[in-house]
Amino acid sequence: MELLGSTLTTTYARPKTSHFLPAISTMASSYRNTQPALLRSPSANMWRTNSYYKSSSALPLTSSTQRDHFDLVRANTTFYPSNRTLLTNRYTPDDWYKSNHSNYRESESSRKSAERLRKDTIRLMQDKEQLTRRTQENTSKNIAERVNDIVFWRSELSHEIDNMVTETAALSDVKKRLERALAETEGPLKVSQECLYHREKRMSIDLVRDDVEKDLIKEVEVIKSCQERMRRHLDRAIAQLASNRAAQHELEKDMSDKVSAQRIDDRCHHLRNTSDGIGYYRGIDRIDHSVSLPDTWSKFTDDNILHSQSERANSHKLRDEIEILLNTTSNEMWNQFNNANVAFTNRISETADAKNNLQAHLAKTLQEIFQTEMLIESLKKALRDKENPLKVAQTRLEERTRRPNVELCRDNPHHWLVGEVREIEDTIQKLQERLMEAENALQILVKTKVTLEHDLSIKAHSLFLDQEKCMGMRKSFPSLPRLVGYT
Repeated sequence: MELLGSTLTTTYARPKTSHFLPAISTMASSYRNTQPALLRSPSANMWRTNSYYKSSSALPLTSSTQRDHFDLVRANTTFYPSNRTLLTNRYTPDDWYKSNHSNYRESESSRKSAERLRKDTIRLMQDKEQLTRRTQENTSKNIAERVNDIVFWRSELSHEIDNMVTETAALSDVKKRLERALAETEGPLKVSQECLYHREKRMSIDLVRDDVEKDLIKEVEVIKSCQERMRRHLDRAIAQLASNRAAQHELEKDMSDKVSAQRIDDRCHHLRNTSDGIGYYRGIDRIDHSVSLPDTWSKFTDDNILHSQSERANSHKLRDEIEILLNTTSNEMWNQFNNANVAFTNRISETADAKNNLQAHLAKTLQEIFQTEMLIESLKKALRDKENPLKVAQTRLEERTRRPNVELCRDNPHHWLVGEVREIEDTIQKLQERLMEAENALQILVKTKVTLEHDLSIKAHSLFLDQEKCMGMRKSFPSLPRLVGYT
């Protein structure tokens, strides 16, 4: 507030501790109603001296001169208490009450806000605690359900493993019977071949192919056919046993995994907030090592069980087929043996044509063996010729992988090189397959050659040896129980 006629200015600093004091404009409005009227009234100017009025027309003073001038005015001027109070006070009692009430409201508001924050925070902590407890309980419940699922599938796996073990043992027993029956056919086969061998010693007109020889050949064929079927079923039994063991291995592996998973989930289910061994694993929730989903997890075990059941069904079917095969082959061999013994009483000679035919087949077989061997050598040479082109193509691909930065482009040469490598590899695979087929054909030809040579040798015997040697050898023929593999 400034005094009229003076450049002296009095300033007041607002307290920083409270921002609820009324604004300057409000206080100014309260002063307008009182002070201006007093200063403009004649009675208000009675105490002002002439020297004071003269100083109002002077130039603005500095701070030091202002103090000296003001002291001079005070010395020469008599102030009244009411006027002195009017000049020094800035706020009114109304302002003072308003300030107090404002402080009271601020205090009450801040206390209410703090109380509301405190209650909200306590309620939040309680809600979060309940939420954490419920979430942990739900997690424990889910882990328990997971353990129950594992226990269920473990029981299914255990039951299927027991069934598979039983089926594998049964198939193994039938396989042993089949092996014994196959071994028993070697004796009758050798007897028939020896009979044919002795009959080849017949001379001149006796060197004929009679009904005895036909029955002997048929007997050999029947026995070989039975052997072939037995071997085929034996191979199937061996393969089926391998499949059974593989399926059992998968079941046992799945069982082992589920045992480990159940142990881990049991430990997790029994973990509590007070348990030992718990700790922080930062970022573990952002790492997902999962390899399956619940559907794929159950489907994996279900597929293993279904696969095992399928293998068990195939094994059971194979066992039935082997049983039927053993009965069929024993009857066929025994019937043919009786027919050959009856035919021995009616000798006729037709050995020459059979011998010529066998020799022709043997020559063709030998020629085919020679050609097959040449083919095998050609295939091996062709495979060796493909090694260097494959090395070149693969080396080019490997060298081009060293191109820097953007030069490592999947361009046309890259596509051509990849196509070349795959084409050469496909060619090598086809040649290897053809080589394997040729080697298998060679083995079959060699086996056929041996059979033909053996048949030619037994047909060179003389007819007069039929009664002494052939019939003497044919007195011992396996019984039916031995032909079905029981003894």
